[in-house]
Amino acid sequence: METDSQRIKIAVQKSGRLTDHSLNLLARCGLKFTKSKDQLFCYGENMPVDLLLVRDDDIPELVSDDVCDLGIVGLNVVEEKRLGRVHNGDDFRFKQVFELEFGHCRLAVAAPEDSDFSGPESLQNSRIATSYVNILRNYLQENHIDAEIVYFSGAVEIAPKLGKADYICDLVSTGGTLKANGLEEVATVLDSEAIVIQTQAPLSDDKQALVDKLLQRLDGVLQVHGSKYIMLHAPRSALSEIRALLPGSETPTVLPLEGTDEKVAVHAVCRENVFWETLEDLKAAGASSLLVLPVEKMLA
Repeated sequence: METDSQRIKIAVQKSGRLTDHSLNLLARCGLKFTKSKDQLFCYGENMPVDLLLVRDDDIPELVSDDVCDLGIVGLNVVEEKRLGRVHNGDDFRFKQVFELEFGHCRLAVAAPEDSDFSGPESLQNSRIATSYVNILRNYLQENHIDAEIVYFSGAVEIAPKLGKADYICDLVSTGGTLKANGLEEVATVLDSEAIVIQTQAPLSDDKQALVDKLLQRLDGVLQVHGSKYIMLHAPRSALSEIRALLPGSETPTVLPLEGTDEKVAVHAVCRENVFWETLEDLKAAGASSLLVLPVEKMLA
């Protein structure tokens, strides 16, 4: 009989910019869940894999402390927690296993629009407001800058207007919030995206096999992100030119066409975007009957 300890647990942000993307990714891996009444737990229906819906700040700790086996979280959160543990002399017991294709943003230093910022050295002896104390501390140390870090838990962008700081260090996506508060981005501290982290605690053979199977599925989904499957007919004499035009493709499959020796069918998985210009170039090279299909999943 299966016990709770034999089930894989994945920590996912309960609400925020990564939530829908994370749940969609797991669904594309073939997982089906039933949510609990309090909406904080999802029970795996078709595989022994459950979700804990938690605050994103808690995910690295849950994985490091072996409460969860895997976590989907922003790199900015992981680095803040990791550097905090390093600063306190503690171990962090998780590893990054995948970079995902969503949640892109950056942790950046922003200055009032009328400030005279000429580089990181302009931060010397200044006050910088942030909720990312550990990442900012590490950035200042790497650049040999002595500055005061002012902790703000939210609404960091108003700190200069309140006279609490000269600069801020905060997450930036479009930059609209900065502009609305008379600030401009002047330095990037960290480029961030959603990642998958895994506990480094030893697992039983059965549980490790299940984790490996799940990670293989994740890899299969990530491999085909943005990929397209192209099918076309081509003259044998134009094969070399057409192969060169297929974006991000390995050696394509070439099949004979019944009734002709002069033309063949070409099938290829293209790992880069296929634009209209690509199809027009292929047609100009002699290709015909071009068909482009999305790729949902793939196992190498």
